[in-house]
Amino acid sequence: MSKIIKFLYIIVGFIALGLGVLGLVLPVLPTTPLLLLASYCFVKGSQRFEHWFKGTTLYKRHLETFVKERAMTLKQKLTILLFADVMIAIPFFILESFFVRLMLVLIVFYKYYYFIYQIKTVPEQTK
Repeated sequence: MSKIIKFLYIIVGFIALGLGVLGLVLPVLPTTPLLLLASYCFVKGSQRFEHWFKGTTLYKRHLETFVKERAMTLKQKLTILLFADVMIAIPFFILESFFVRLMLVLIVFYKYYYFIYQIKTVPEQTK
């Protein structure tokens, strides 16, 4: 992979990390998906940044359980699902195409199916 592409992965990783950190205090930003994106970008961009990120408390608190056990807390699941619902609702109400609306509804149903049946729900860890 070229150095430019790796550099772009690292830049996108830090942008996603910054937005994920903002998501800790702003309920409208989904923390977990943004941190997952940051992790993916760091894996693709640099082994050094990947090791650094996986060593942070942020990673351990919000992603480690999901990555290792394919599990999330109920709060994480609801945050992701509700944020995605809001994002899907915008084109649903703006666009008038029946087929686009049908596709969006199917995506919402699949998303809920996946989160309910494919990702385990674990209790919140208290520290």
